[in-house]
Amino acid sequence: MENKKEMRTWLDDLKLDHPLVIAGPCSAETEEQVLKIAHDLKNTDVSYFRAGIWKPRTRPGMFEGVGALGLNWLQKVKAETGMKVCTEVANAAHVKLALEHDIDMLWIGARSTVSPFIMQEIADALEGTDKPVLIKNPVNPDLALWLGGIERIYKAGVNNIGAIHRGFSTYEKTKYRNNPEWQMAIEFQNKFPDIPLINDPSHITGKRDMIFDVSQTALDLNFDGLMIETHYDPDNAWSDAAQQVTPSTLVQIMRDLKIKKETDPEAEYNSALGNLRAQIDVIDNQIIELLGKRMKSSDSIGELKKQKNVAVLQSKRWNEILGKMVLEGEQHGLSEEFILRMFKAVHQESINHQEKIING
Repeated sequence: MENKKEMRTWLDDLKLDHPLVIAGPCSAETEEQVLKIAHDLKNTDVSYFRAGIWKPRTRPGMFEGVGALGLNWLQKVKAETGMKVCTEVANAAHVKLALEHDIDMLWIGARSTVSPFIMQEIADALEGTDKPVLIKNPVNPDLALWLGGIERIYKAGVNNIGAIHRGFSTYEKTKYRNNPEWQMAIEFQNKFPDIPLINDPSHITGKRDMIFDVSQTALDLNFDGLMIETHYDPDNAWSDAAQQVTPSTLVQIMRDLKIKKETDPEAEYNSALGNLRAQIDVIDNQIIELLGKRMKSSDSIGELKKQKNVAVLQSKRWNEILGKMVLEGEQHGLSEEFILRMFKAVHQESINHQEKIING
């Protein structure tokens, strides 16, 4: 699969003067609920109304969607509001029913993307469709698996494709529901700059009060749009209540987001510079998080040394680390002077942490 300008034709044809917005409830619950939210989103920046019809849940017994009945509700949304509609498909049967009901856009979820067998089944069912198909990243941070899933859809003759970045599962407890791993999204853009890339801040954050910040980061990194879960009564939603926002909140988010506009002769330069600076901001945040983790390990070492009455400074160990890091730094184009200064500062902070514990 090669990058082609034609890959973004479906998005360019919408002629939007703002990022693409896909919004609607995590799950279609009732016909009344779906239509009420849709009418609240009519005449906003929303181009596609989304609703989960079939919901892949972690454990059995949880709400798994209303099923095919909900497709009729999406048809009513189209008829009454004029908005395009979309839903998730997870197997060939879902694809067949969605196409029969003339759903305008389909997306494939993270739990499907992770399996080449499922992706091939869906690709075969989608063969030759002119509907846009969006592929979410797999639950695990594997760029090759994500691209492989997209390639299966592309090789089935689906020319209108896009990708959704919804973050990645991690065993570590972080402030995110799904860790964004922004660097992977950046690498995706570098490989396929013309595949429209949509950010899903709802699933990345798991918390509605973080959606704005993640959305802004995505736009700073030149994402093409946002998929934001929206419900008129989020706290009582049947699924993922904590990450959904009200229609009025969504409208405010779109007003407040700073969107780059090409209005001056140096726009291309300014856009490229802004994107690179946004990448640096992402990496700087990752560095801070890693340093925080390192100091937690230092705290644990301090506790052990306190128990055994061992001195904080271990010169032999420190010299071994420093020599190793200098060699590692050279492989990444970092000067010996920089590595020495940086790790001396890190080491001093580590000593400060351990001394505080031992003396405390």
